Amino acid sequence: MDTISNARPGGTRIAHVMDTIRQRIAARQLLPGARLPSIRGFAAAIHVSKSTVVDAYDRLAAEGVIRSRPGAGFYVAGHIAPLSLAEIGPRLERNVDPLWVSRQSLEAGENILKPGCGWLPSSWLPQDALRRALRTSARADDATLAGYASPLGSIALRQLLARRIAERGVEAAPDQILLTDSGTHAIDLLCRFLIEPGDAVLVDDPCYFNFQALLRAHRAKIVSVPYTPSGPDVDLFAKALAEHRPRLYITNSGVHNPTGATLTPVVAHRLLKLIEAHDLHVIEDDIFADFEHEPAARLASFDGLNRVVQIGSFSKTLSASIRCGYIVARPDWIEQLVDLRIATAFAGSRVSQEVVLTTLKDGSYRRHIDTLRLRLASALRETADRLAATGVTPWLIPRAGMFLWCRLPAGLDATELASQALLQGIVLAPGNVFSPSQSASGLMRFNVSQMSDPRIVRMLAAATRSVR
Repeated sequence: MDTISNARPGGTRIAHVMDTIRQRIAARQLLPGARLPSIRGFAAAIHVSKSTVVDAYDRLAAEGVIRSRPGAGFYVAGHIAPLSLAEIGPRLERNVDPLWVSRQSLEAGENILKPGCGWLPSSWLPQDALRRALRTSARADDATLAGYASPLGSIALRQLLARRIAERGVEAAPDQILLTDSGTHAIDLLCRFLIEPGDAVLVDDPCYFNFQALLRAHRAKIVSVPYTPSGPDVDLFAKALAEHRPRLYITNSGVHNPTGATLTPVVAHRLLKLIEAHDLHVIEDDIFADFEHEPAARLASFDGLNRVVQIGSFSKTLSASIRCGYIVARPDWIEQLVDLRIATAFAGSRVSQEVVLTTLKDGSYRRHIDTLRLRLASALRETADRLAATGVTPWLIPRAGMFLWCRLPAGLDATELASQALLQGIVLAPGNVFSPSQSASGLMRFNVSQMSDPRIVRMLAAATRSVR
């Protein structure tokens, strides 16, 4: 239940009551025509005076959000408002809102520095190989260029993917792989399939911020479990299972986002025992798998795709413009997911699938990945050293990947720093964007591939000097 302690800094009690009602309307908890809580009952529930609720209801009525029916109370007015993800869940300042951070990075021009974004610079991707693959695709038959893809997607690409994921210990036949438009599309389909509005879903704390945004869109109850250098805190994971009875857990295993941590086999086995005992399902986002030098533990490999579903894509390693992801799951689930995919997106892009297949088959992707791993390893070391000189220290040094999850010097708030950086044309990713519990105000994620411009370190150094 909401309390007055949830009010935004600087907000009044009346504004807090108004925000609470608006959020419930935006989240479809109060529909048009629904009766609002009584003044007395609502005042007691959120620990404010009755006069505060009266003033808030009067102001909402003046705005046309609610209507008064003499002798009958207050009711939601008008038609249902369009769904606003920013209004679902806690109200955050826009510079720590996951959706807003994504938009800043996606809309930023070439002159904006983006150490807070989640992708590689274009110059780090295999442009020549992509152009060759596009030329090959342009010579394809008419059906490939103009027709719909089959429901599961290209059989040749699924066969190749089955061999690739087997190298990471996950055994799946090609008909256990469904091609999607992206990793995000894969998770969206799985959420439609596995959960209902109001279901509890476990995520790591911190976690990839778009997990939170997607779960808001599906109106799930987000429950977070602290993440350690070896995986989620198993004891707190067990406690959350007992207390909230979640339907689903979403995580990264190989290269965790944002921490860069790696799930250990011991933790993986302990988690799977809990997962089976509590009838939980898992989405394992393996989008960073190709960054690894040696495959780490995978929940899907230990579980045998019984309760664990694995997803991936090529947006981070090949091209964000070639939209192609995949779901790996047990056969009976794939059958139902195919129907859901047709219902929501009909079919995938045959051209995108052919471009990915061509790039994977001709050896250029393998060579690109070998070079990319070395380049990222060098960038991780160099970035850690440059940040250390400013007083910013890594939470850990990852075995692979492109992210450093870092502690800021005492007294420096990541949200405030991100606000200051925006004024200088630098997009940062403050810790609370990734933390459902909002417990990461002194942490920040840095993308080492986007850290080469010296202006970033100069800005950080100036900010840390100001709190010494």
